[in-house]
Amino acid sequence: MRKMIFAGAIAAAMTLAFAANAAAPAAAKLEDKYAQNGEVKIHYVAEGKGPLVVLIHGFPDYWATWKPLMKTLSAAGYRTVALDTRGYNLSDKPQGEAAYAMPNLVGDVAAVIKAEGVKDATVVGHDWGAAIAWNVVLTRPELVNKLIIFSVPHPAGLARELATNKDQQANSQYARNVQKEGSENQLTAERLAGMANKDPKEAAGYLEAFKRSDFAAMMNYYRANYPRGVGDQVGPPQTFPKIKVPVLVIHGMKDTALNAAGHAGTWNYVDADTTIVMVPTAGHWVQHDAEKLVDRTIKDWLDARR
Repeated sequence: MRKMIFAGAIAAAMTLAFAANAAAPAAAKLEDKYAQNGEVKIHYVAEGKGPLVVLIHGFPDYWATWKPLMKTLSAAGYRTVALDTRGYNLSDKPQGEAAYAMPNLVGDVAAVIKAEGVKDATVVGHDWGAAIAWNVVLTRPELVNKLIIFSVPHPAGLARELATNKDQQANSQYARNVQKEGSENQLTAERLAGMANKDPKEAAGYLEAFKRSDFAAMMNYYRANYPRGVGDQVGPPQTFPKIKVPVLVIHGMKDTALNAAGHAGTWNYVDADTTIVMVPTAGHWVQHDAEKLVDRTIKDWLDARR
């Protein structure tokens, strides 16, 4: 009798375990995909199903910086796609500064959205990815239904700070240095991986991604696009069209490249709701320094506007 009861208990437990596993959703599969912008092929990784969210990394980085956010959003019913921007990892690496001018970078994002078969997306960017995201919404507004920015101020805010803020002028000196010819010769894959990666489990992936990348291309982002003047050299304020979609800005206040002050007045350039989140404990890679806060904030912000 005891053996029969014991055997019955095991069978019941196995049945319950099977039912629980059957009810659990399968983990979303990462898909390697490519989009074509003219002669340039852009690699991106996709996960999940639902409204499209396009994620654009900065310098130095590659698509995997977005892994935690992709996991969070795909589980919440979004399709996330993370680019290797041109010059990086598995994307093409065209030669010359002109290949990295902002219209080409905007075109890469447009190509990815088109490859996904939709007319618009939530566009998310960090560092150079944020600069690209601002320019996508300003020059191709039909492609963007919501905008999420990490670290980089609206172009008008950055120009203002470069003209008037001594701290930002000093913090931008690194950009002047990398704009110089030959600056790429000071870079190694190991050095870049040490700058960008915060997770030991991702170390090998970062190192391999940067070994496949083009260091001159990375510097060409700065040569082709970063403002060269400070103070009186900045010139008169440029006018920009009003942004018509909701905007979320997230900034790590320990960022030593971009001052938080640059985000002041962002709402003056937006005709939709504007949310600014300042994280006092985070630095430039706020998506890693405050990962749980950032991922939860973005999910909740998107869900509220779904």
